[in-house]
Amino acid sequence: MADAEAKGQQYLAEAQKKLRSSQGFFGGLLGGGSRQDEAIELYVRAANSFKMAKKWNAAGSAFCEAAVLHLKSGNKHDSGSAFVDAGNCFKKADPQEAVNCIMKAIEIYTDMGRFTIAAKHHMTVAEIYETECVDIEKALTHYEQAADYYKGEESNTSANRCLLIVARYAAQLEQYQKAIDIYESVANSSIESPLLKYAAKDYYFRAALCHMCIDSLNAQMAVKKYEEMYPQFTDARECKLIKQLLEKLEEADVDGFTAVIQDYDSISRLDQWFTAILLKVKKQIESDSDMK
Repeated sequence: MADAEAKGQQYLAEAQKKLRSSQGFFGGLLGGGSRQDEAIELYVRAANSFKMAKKWNAAGSAFCEAAVLHLKSGNKHDSGSAFVDAGNCFKKADPQEAVNCIMKAIEIYTDMGRFTIAAKHHMTVAEIYETECVDIEKALTHYEQAADYYKGEESNTSANRCLLIVARYAAQLEQYQKAIDIYESVANSSIESPLLKYAAKDYYFRAALCHMCIDSLNAQMAVKKYEEMYPQFTDARECKLIKQLLEKLEEADVDGFTAVIQDYDSISRLDQWFTAILLKVKKQIESDSDMK
């Protein structure tokens, strides 16, 4: 690893020397452009050597140098790729700098009209904010932007994948109407596809739970609407559970509400998202009971 780092430093020094010699009047006469290309190659070699040595910040910085030179030469695609490579290195050491590099790549790709690639990298930025920087609001912004670009390119499956992540977090942040709108939209488009319609019951289930967090009457009306649009939903265990929960909600029966959930969970395990949403509804019942 020490050898790899030393080699990286050597390539870096050579790249900077090439770059200096390409500048100025005589450098231009003696083929400044070709020397700049050689400098780019040396920066990339330096970056790869630093990667081998696990010197992620140094590797990211070297890729950035290559990206800037590519951009000056008018090689936008190569510049974008180099900024992405830089971002992937910084992800291991400096998540915010990784975001900065990938955002530069996104700017290049959108300028080129490469919106599918830009969408993919917006997802990468969202994942960094989601897991490394832990800024869910910013993560949602980038997931939504990715979905927007995917939709524009008719990549609806990819767009929906992003939107479902947005909906999940929106519900956790108590932005229930936003979550409902997304779940209903994805469910409505799913029932039109023979391959995807089976998943619609899950999206309607999630939408109905979000409705319950707002208002039980709206939730009842929503379930009726879902059954009309997708008759198979009526026989689904998810629909039966919602109806039982709504009944206990109307009766302000906290114990009954809990028993219904436990009975369902004993057969089909409810994940953390469902548990958190149902807990919020249960607390509403308890709060209403205390006020009576």
